[in-house]
Amino acid sequence: MLLKNCRVLYHGEEDIKDILVEKGKIVKIYRCSEVEELDIDEIIDMDGNWVLPGVIDVHTHMRDPGLSYKEDFETGSKACAKGGVTTFIDMPNTVPNTTTKEILDAKESNSKNRSYVDYGFHFGGSKLDNSEEIRKVRDRVASTKIFLNMSTGDMLVEEEKVLENLFKESKIISVHAEEEMVDKAIDLARKFRKPLYLCHLSKKSEVEKLRAAKKEGLKIYGEVAPHHLFLDSSMANSLLIMKPELKSKEDNEALWLGIEDGTIDTIGTDHAPHTLEEKNSKTTYGIPGVENSLEMMLKELNKKIDMKTLQKVMSENPAKIFGIAGKGKIEVGYDADLVVVDLNNKEIIKNEDVISKCAWTPYSGIVGGGKVLLTMVRGHIVYDGKNFIEKIGEGVNYKNV
Repeated sequence: MLLKNCRVLYHGEEDIKDILVEKGKIVKIYRCSEVEELDIDEIIDMDGNWVLPGVIDVHTHMRDPGLSYKEDFETGSKACAKGGVTTFIDMPNTVPNTTTKEILDAKESNSKNRSYVDYGFHFGGSKLDNSEEIRKVRDRVASTKIFLNMSTGDMLVEEEKVLENLFKESKIISVHAEEEMVDKAIDLARKFRKPLYLCHLSKKSEVEKLRAAKKEGLKIYGEVAPHHLFLDSSMANSLLIMKPELKSKEDNEALWLGIEDGTIDTIGTDHAPHTLEEKNSKTTYGIPGVENSLEMMLKELNKKIDMKTLQKVMSENPAKIFGIAGKGKIEVGYDADLVVVDLNNKEIIKNEDVISKCAWTPYSGIVGGGKVLLTMVRGHIVYDGKNFIEKIGEGVNYKNV
């Protein structure tokens, strides 16, 4: 397959290139005039539209198993494909919580042949001290997720000795940590010399803690969710309730600054869908996000974020941090995980267009920054801008971090 007239950021420079794909991999990137004599079975003209590396969202809650009336692997992966996300990593607070090897085995089995895009899993740390289980699976998962503020089931861990055991046995630790718990997580990472991933930072003070830890030389990474960039506490209502909650506009600006200066490493949506009935009838934490994350970030392209930084925080850095092999870049030898976007097509985001099973979006009524025309996973078109083509998603492989 040859993808012609692709506008890409290649070796740091914007250019029009042709991309040759064979057996799911990018095998050559040409100047357009160099490929006229090739014998190619399939040629797709991108008409000068931007071709980006597929988005990697390492923070999703696909609700499967146990809560699949809110979302499931198929509908969640469709939402990913529609939004240009070619790989997602699922969090462990499903039902049952993913805190044993046996449950992880069942979750992996349940997911086969159901996803349009590639995927992986985080494992859950338990207050019952499942460090032995972590040892069994740590090379099969992206990280151990530890909740220091709140969670469901047995995953809120407060006992110091249990926390230490979980950190010791983990390859990399992801944490739900807010305010003073960010300090606690950093202290544990320092003590046990472990990579630490701070999920969904939302406050200026938390960004400052991360910035200081990086200056100290610690291997600590920070994530921000789009809703903490684009929404603020003045907008809060029964739908816009999540943990961490929306913060002030000043906090939002501190997060944008953190992206600009490299303190914030990734965009992760914390895609946590609930039905509208649930959201309107009781206090329910979590909102959907994976379907609109790219088009929301594109709104600030060349204003608060440039194309190089956008690709780093949405594709390259997530792959690098979690050791997701062969993904995150448009480069020879990498998987042909690609998303084509028309930056001139700025449509109003609407609930009626949502693919996610929850059937609503927190960004309804906002004009997006571009439209996804095509999503490709390992050389296969899984979404053509209107239709979902084939479920080819597979579990990702992790390199040593």
